[in-house]
Amino acid sequence: MSKTAIIIRREFLSRVRKKSFLVMTILGPVLMAAIIIVPVFIAQLSDSDYNVAVVDDSTLFYESFSDTDNIRFTPLVLNVDEALTLMHEGRFDAVLHIPETAFQAPSSLRLFSAKSINFNAKLLIENILKHDYESIKLGLAGIDPEVLAAIETPVRIQAFRIQNDGELTTDFPEISMGLGFIGGFLIYIFIFLFGSQVLRGVLEEKTNRIVEIIVSSVKPFQLMMGKVIGVGLVGLAQFLIWIILTFSIVGIVQVSFPGMFQFTPDDQVHITSSQLLNAEEIAKQHELIQQHNTVGGQLMEGLAAINFPVMILSFIFYFLGGYLLYAAFFAAIGSAVDNESDTQQFMLPVTVPLLLSIIMIQMIINNPSGPVAFWMSIIPLTSPVIMMVRIPFGVPYAEIALSAGLLIMGFIFTIWFSAKIYRTGILMYGKKSSYRELWKWIRHS
Repeated sequence: MSKTAIIIRREFLSRVRKKSFLVMTILGPVLMAAIIIVPVFIAQLSDSDYNVAVVDDSTLFYESFSDTDNIRFTPLVLNVDEALTLMHEGRFDAVLHIPETAFQAPSSLRLFSAKSINFNAKLLIENILKHDYESIKLGLAGIDPEVLAAIETPVRIQAFRIQNDGELTTDFPEISMGLGFIGGFLIYIFIFLFGSQVLRGVLEEKTNRIVEIIVSSVKPFQLMMGKVIGVGLVGLAQFLIWIILTFSIVGIVQVSFPGMFQFTPDDQVHITSSQLLNAEEIAKQHELIQQHNTVGGQLMEGLAAINFPVMILSFIFYFLGGYLLYAAFFAAIGSAVDNESDTQQFMLPVTVPLLLSIIMIQMIINNPSGPVAFWMSIIPLTSPVIMMVRIPFGVPYAEIALSAGLLIMGFIFTIWFSAKIYRTGILMYGKKSSYRELWKWIRHS
């Protein structure tokens, strides 16, 4: 076995055997599965009812308020003071007061509550009253209410993505946004997490003077590469275990609770020949199906439209590429200083591209095909994060190939560059390094 392989094996096994590795390996997939499953459970749980008493002195809006799943409206033929008394007795959560002059002065509307007002209830009341105000005003202008009802058209657009072979696949941009953000953020976290392990490992061996013994039988470059690759394999192994366990947990929950994941796509709604020419019947049929679709079902349908093999392989490649690129920098920084506090002056310029990538994620999500997204996904220092944000939206293979090629060239150059600092800095003690010193080490052949 080569010396580099021995170092890789030692770095890998020493970290895999730690309790922290076992804890995170088990906890990681549980948290990742929870991101998918917990919102579904929360959506299934019915919130406690929010009861609103309606005191309408104008008598124009009593019939406007209809109950929803967890908001209840109770019209009261009382004055507002009596209604507020009932609220303080616990009969109601809030009291909506519509004075006689409400139509002429909408600003006179009041919603009272002894506790913080439910935002959804307030928004629902505002939408109902806004609609009724508009209807009354248009009616006073001589426009038939039936005409108004006829022109109200709910619009729901189903998105499709045209593949290279011309095949249509359902597109869920919301799911793509979520996966893009999570993928980019995980790459950022993993690079920092495992890169910092390399830095601390190098710094620890240097301060303990163990490195003097090691380099007597191993070349500095072999030592650096062994550390970088060994820690990287730990991260890769942990990620693969996470993926397997996450899909297993989600699959078990999906099989155990099928009712939570019910979903019927629009293109599978059965329409009889008699309904085919009746637009109203078609709309009713679609609405009936949508009522039985669950949040979990819609989420799983959106996830099913994502090409997960491409996502996983891309994540592995960009994690390894980004990690190798930055871990070499971290190893060089660890070798150039004597204590962790001195690393800050060198860490900032190295980590700025990663921080910029995180800052730009929202902009990239809003325009994943724009010039900023393209160039940041091509430049090696930012491509690991930004390309992972773009991939769920669909990226041409030529751009992925260009980005991957430049990333490979980038980490090869970075390893060569960092090795020059590492081989000198690893044996330097008692002297604070500066950028001028690092430049001398780099130029030294």
